[in-house]
Amino acid sequence: MNFFENYRADLIATLNTLDIAGIEKAVAIFAEARATGKTIFLGGNGGSAASASHFVCDMVKGASFGRESRFRIISLNENIGTLTAYSNDVGYDVIFTEQLKNFAKPGDVFMAISGSGNSPNVVKAMEYANQIGCQTIGLSGRNGGKLAELAQLNIHVPNQHMGRIEDVHMMTCHMIAYYFMETAAG
Repeated sequence: MNFFENYRADLIATLNTLDIAGIEKAVAIFAEARATGKTIFLGGNGGSAASASHFVCDMVKGASFGRESRFRIISLNENIGTLTAYSNDVGYDVIFTEQLKNFAKPGDVFMAISGSGNSPNVVKAMEYANQIGCQTIGLSGRNGGKLAELAQLNIHVPNQHMGRIEDVHMMTCHMIAYYFMETAAG
């Protein structure tokens, strides 16, 4: 097999471990948040930040446009001024928590995406979200890290390769978004 066949084979094997029941639970949490006017917050670093932004776009436009019931969903990665101010003046580890302190309320949803599950800013934000009574979802990889232990619902990708973890996290996000776009529940 060549590199591309190996990559595809490992990706398919990893996809076959995906927790579909967990994704169904995440869909139920998102549906409840939409129905009750709760806000959904997302955060992640690097490729996970890009996945969070992509997912929010899919939910704000694709799963909301033209529909009476719309999602209130925000990626905490988007305000570069806020991110750099907190990073420079306080510390990178608080960039999500401090934003949640401004905006999150009990019953809102915080979803963290982290390949390692150990990013301090994601872990601290998950701890804070749990503390104030948010519903929490984690998308983790490798061994799950601290995120897997903290998230009320953790969807874990048991692979060591960051690319395949990110591939499956994005597919998980697409499954959630396209459920609302392509089914009667949308």
